[in-house]
Amino acid sequence: MEEPDFWDDAQESQKKMKELNELKSGIEVIENLYTQYEDIDTMIQMGYEENDESLVAEIQEMLDSFVEKLESVRIKTLLSDEYDKDNAILTLHAGAGGTESCDWAAMLCRMYQRWADKKNYSVEMLDFLDGDEAGFKSVTLQINGENAYGYLKSERGVHRLVRISPFNAAGKRQTSFVSCDVMPDIEEDIDIEINDDDLKIDTYRSSGAGGQHINKTSSAVRITHLPTNIVVQCQNERSQFQNKDKAMQMLKAKLYLMKKAENEEKASGIRGEVKEIGWGNQIRSYVLQPYTMVKDHRTNMEVGNAQSVLDGNIDAFISAYLKWINKTPEN
Repeated sequence: MEEPDFWDDAQESQKKMKELNELKSGIEVIENLYTQYEDIDTMIQMGYEENDESLVAEIQEMLDSFVEKLESVRIKTLLSDEYDKDNAILTLHAGAGGTESCDWAAMLCRMYQRWADKKNYSVEMLDFLDGDEAGFKSVTLQINGENAYGYLKSERGVHRLVRISPFNAAGKRQTSFVSCDVMPDIEEDIDIEINDDDLKIDTYRSSGAGGQHINKTSSAVRITHLPTNIVVQCQNERSQFQNKDKAMQMLKAKLYLMKKAENEEKASGIRGEVKEIGWGNQIRSYVLQPYTMVKDHRTNMEVGNAQSVLDGNIDAFISAYLKWINKTPEN
């Protein structure tokens, strides 16, 4: 007779509790929206009865808040893919532009960290490689929170920056590129077969400040899947074993997405079609000179306040993308 697997039972119980809390939270949001709707209706009636124009500004403010929250709820209904509710693992790679692009990667890293803070999500830096003079050659963040992957899958692709270079004494305008890859942090074991002979596993010394033990030992792990040339790496965990386990989890998630893309008519909806981090492949442009504007080339969404976007206010682009990919041919 098999003994009960208390670990599996505990995990299943934790999963159900998480789903229950998410449902309760969703109900509370709807109830609060209904209360806001009633309050706005009451204020409008008061304005008519008392012929008080001074209430118009207050009603408009209440209405703007209501519409913003209603739009947030509506966007959540578009997150119906299998792993949309999962945490996200986001990797940035500096492309054409040298030091400029490394600095641009650091700016994007900050943008996503600020966005996560506004969502009350937590952020872990799993791996990074410093640029020679500034910024990052590459950096990997794990962003933890409900629907993190569902939202951030909109960011997959090449991001282009145009600005006056702070690294150019002549003050010339420079164009820089950074690629962004996003995958779900799939906690359960994915049924993906990986041949050990297809893996190249390297260890290296952690770049982080995670304690003397980490810095003195080659605890960081890089795994290359030779058939696909997919590379994943992790240096954030406390031991080489934990870093390898996390890297394998990331590799399985990437292979899963690739396999899923092969079975769909439009692979771009899953992994994007970017092959080169450079001209002509950008999904979004951030222009700081000679004017300021951020434009998404897939949805044509534009925001004039580029600094606000770089401070983490990217929800408008996320919303526009989710509407765009969920459009039916009839719309």
